[in-house]
Amino acid sequence: MSTPDDLLIDLAAMVESERTNQMSLTVVVHGAVITGRLAPERVWRQRVAEVLQDSDQLAPFAEVFRGSGPAGRTEPATAAPSHLHFHVARILQGTLGIPETGGMYRIAVKDVSAWTVGDFSYSDR
Repeated sequence: MSTPDDLLIDLAAMVESERTNQMSLTVVVHGAVITGRLAPERVWRQRVAEVLQDSDQLAPFAEVFRGSGPAGRTEPATAAPSHLHFHVARILQGTLGIPETGGMYRIAVKDVSAWTVGDFSYSDR
């Protein structure tokens, strides 16, 4: 979106306030459809750090995600969220959701061209 959608930013801000982390959302970003549940950035960064820490090869990168404050920034907490943080998320491709178990994605709000509330999944039933 050339001008981010205020409603989408309001949803992201509510999740960032940690009043809820149960918001399921599906977005279109550069033609890709990503569906999953939003998480506060702090929680998302912590989970990414945990996954990296458990890897022999990637453990040193965990510290990047443990930086001080959201994304290591010093901007005020009242600033509008610039990114959506998905966990338990999938990229929908044809009849598949990749990865099947869900992944963690960080998406710039400005790159979202369309969105809807809810978590899409395919079924052959």
